Amino acid sequence: MKSVWSDSTNLPEFPKLDSDKKTDVLIIGGGIGGILCAYFLHMAGIDYILTEAETICHSTTKNTTAKITAQHGFIYSKLIRLMGVYKAEKYLNANIEALDKYRHICKNIDCDFESKINGVYSLFDKNKIREELEALKRLNFHAEYEADPDIPVKTAGAVIFNNQAQFNPLKFISAISANLNIFEHTRVTSISSKTAFTDCYKISAKRIIVATHFPFINRHGSYFLKMYQHRSYVIAYSNTPNINGMYTDGSGSGMSFRNYKDLLLIGAGGHRTGMQGGNFNDIEKFTKDHFPQAIQRYRWATQDCMTLDSAPYIGKYSALTPNLFVTTGYNKWGMTQAMVSALLLTDLMLGKDNIYSGVFSPSRSILRKQTIINLATALTGILSFSEKRCPHMGCVLKRNKAEHTWDCPCHGSRFTDSGQVINNPATKNLKHKS
Repeated sequence: MKSVWSDSTNLPEFPKLDSDKKTDVLIIGGGIGGILCAYFLHMAGIDYILTEAETICHSTTKNTTAKITAQHGFIYSKLIRLMGVYKAEKYLNANIEALDKYRHICKNIDCDFESKINGVYSLFDKNKIREELEALKRLNFHAEYEADPDIPVKTAGAVIFNNQAQFNPLKFISAISANLNIFEHTRVTSISSKTAFTDCYKISAKRIIVATHFPFINRHGSYFLKMYQHRSYVIAYSNTPNINGMYTDGSGSGMSFRNYKDLLLIGAGGHRTGMQGGNFNDIEKFTKDHFPQAIQRYRWATQDCMTLDSAPYIGKYSALTPNLFVTTGYNKWGMTQAMVSALLLTDLMLGKDNIYSGVFSPSRSILRKQTIINLATALTGILSFSEKRCPHMGCVLKRNKAEHTWDCPCHGSRFTDSGQVINNPATKNLKHKS
């Protein structure tokens, strides 16, 4: 499966680590979050190294729908309820600043950057729309109500953010990463104090940022309790209409839409990794019913880390690790949240205060209903009987028939039929019995 971004962009290549290294800041993980951190540290003249286990943006970043927006579903009524008005407003402002930063950088980059409206719709629940509009009014942000959005589903209306954006993420990454200090095919397998170890070499660093999508260090931070992973599916069609914006179902279970050139990207079929879902079938059935003349050009799937309260974890890996930092849990809004992360972490690396640190602190409360669900799922996976187990924490793997993989429902690691790891937090391949 190849995304439209992969088919339209050639990313720069980087060498493999071939000796021990020393640096001020080590960034582990070459997705957009890690690369943006490296980009800003590079601009600031900070000594850094970025390591990537395979090639940059080989996983989640190349499979995004690439919407750049501060509107992340019906999130602001939820954040006010969970965090209060002050922190909800900080979350909003951080993402608005991230959008503005993209707009500034993309002025000089050919990455198909376009300003668009972003809409979050509800199929049946007008109360959800009303609550979100009222929440945004409390945050002093002007959003609009659209009674009949121009999308191929009947809705109860949508909440609209004007002047949001979309782009080609790999064209963007290709431009900003070319001169960065990156080592590809360099998998960090463990960290001890201020040293990171690969299979052959070690990197000593004053500070380390873990930007590996799902954090792979279990002894700190309890990320195996604080997050789970969610798969979602996208098909790009030609011979389809231009909807003149970006739209997402606020329930998280419906369809998402955006155009790219002459293509319409339709997303749906999502489910917790390792569980059953609609997969590509939901999109194909929808398209057959609504656009019978559509021609399928690309299809791909992606995986997102979901947090307890819908806000990412950005900052110190845990209260006990003063020199270890993390960025993770983008909750399907990785483009904007990656920029939020990079700006915040760059300030921390420079010894500056950042007004958004408290909102995204990884040490915030885990007393949420989702924590119990995550714990129950993990215990079920660990106690179930099967020979195929994830090397991360020993959970039973489930067969993903749609993608021909073995997936972990506990924490989201995935493996090929031959046992090679595709998605972390697992860092080791499956062992095959002879």
